[in-house]
Amino acid sequence: MAKEYVIGLDLGTTSVKACVFHRSGQLMAEAEKMNTFHYPKQGWVEQDAAEIERSAVLTVRQAIEQAGISQKELLAAGLSAAMHSLVCVDKDGHPLSPALIWADGRSAPQAEQLRKTMGKTVYAKTGTPVHPMTPLAKLLWMKEMKHEPYERAFSFLSIKEYVIRRWFHTNVIDYSMASATGLFNPHTFQWEPELLKLAGIREDQLSELVPPIYVMTGMDEAAAEQMGIRRDLPFVIGAADGQLANLGIGAIFPGEVAVSVGTSGAVRQMTREPKMSENGETFCYAFTKERFIIGGPSNNGGIALQWLKDIMNDQRSFSQFLADAAQAAPGADGLIFLPYINGERAPLWDPRAKGGFYGATVTHKQEHFIRAAMEGITFNLYQIGKALETLAGKPKKLYVSGGLARSPLWLQILADVFDAEIDVPKSHHGAAWGAAWTALVAIGEAESLEAIKAHIPMGETVMPNEANRKAYKEAYERYERLVRHMASYFQKE
Repeated sequence: MAKEYVIGLDLGTTSVKACVFHRSGQLMAEAEKMNTFHYPKQGWVEQDAAEIERSAVLTVRQAIEQAGISQKELLAAGLSAAMHSLVCVDKDGHPLSPALIWADGRSAPQAEQLRKTMGKTVYAKTGTPVHPMTPLAKLLWMKEMKHEPYERAFSFLSIKEYVIRRWFHTNVIDYSMASATGLFNPHTFQWEPELLKLAGIREDQLSELVPPIYVMTGMDEAAAEQMGIRRDLPFVIGAADGQLANLGIGAIFPGEVAVSVGTSGAVRQMTREPKMSENGETFCYAFTKERFIIGGPSNNGGIALQWLKDIMNDQRSFSQFLADAAQAAPGADGLIFLPYINGERAPLWDPRAKGGFYGATVTHKQEHFIRAAMEGITFNLYQIGKALETLAGKPKKLYVSGGLARSPLWLQILADVFDAEIDVPKSHHGAAWGAAWTALVAIGEAESLEAIKAHIPMGETVMPNEANRKAYKEAYERYERLVRHMASYFQKE
């Protein structure tokens, strides 16, 4: 029986997704399980790493069953995961704490103090802007609070590492996940001693650094049986979801920029060397020793639109809700939306940032507010994109993924604001396909990471509209002035 299929397992923030792909790139089946969030205090956001591991087992089994294939037809599996989570574990890998995820803001005071004293140094050494999202900031909070799980911890792991520890009884971390900790130096590909000391931890409490094509075999027997796979199926460590999303949608060469907008959003581009911005607006994370990713993440993507839909008590589907925006002209008749309802990472890197509408008049209707929200999210991404231009030049083509990519209106707004062609893959599982392809490369079934270009089913290209582009140029200039003014206000709070 020929082996033709590969699994991409994506341990996301919102959900766990398992996808079965044919080696050509065709999606055969998918399974998804939503993750639970816990909010024990204002600004604290936690998840249960054990629950996510159980979801991963379940979704892999479901995806294989839905694909109607046998375990003998599987070539390999690859892992993708959300960045910035932190779990304290004991010697046997059992959790001593919940997983603090990227949205957890409890370390804001520690991050602010670090930004003032060592912010430029930390960014120059790690490529990671100082922010409460990072495990570095979370560790500083634990250290200062004398957090019991921190003081008892044998190891500090991300959710992805925790899953690997459960399945393969080893502590390993790929370069990209390590980059996201704020403790890794992408120039040396080593843990940074000065920052380990600052966080009060030892190098042996962190995982071994490995490349994304690192292969693991000998899965825990019980886990393999529950998944319905062979114990000797090659499981490849893969990378973080950002790097793999770029790979999975084909944004891997100079001038090719990936824009992803789901619950949150990001703009990312691959480079051949580490590149840091002068003012720290962007991140720079390693992928391989020859490839890096620069970009900026936004806390506020589709979640801002969902928030607006909820407060309007609109009971229609999300697509119907967004479609109303077509009744308003580009620029929403002067209505501007700052999308910072969850604070903001790039380009402000300020957890105190607040969202809101500006310029509302008695003539504005529901469609204007919806359109302004869509435009505000896009303007924020464009502002991140402009910061990337200073490092990597003007984008030649945009590749788009995520939930908002299903909205034709939003895709047109994006093309008009960026004044660039938009390519959208037919599958919205870019990170999972990137993980699956990395697995094929690791076992010698694909010649290179770049070769994925010939195996990404693409949809139609969206072209910018010249008339709209001019309107958005003026609207963006107003937006940018408002952001500059409000940014100084946020900092005074």
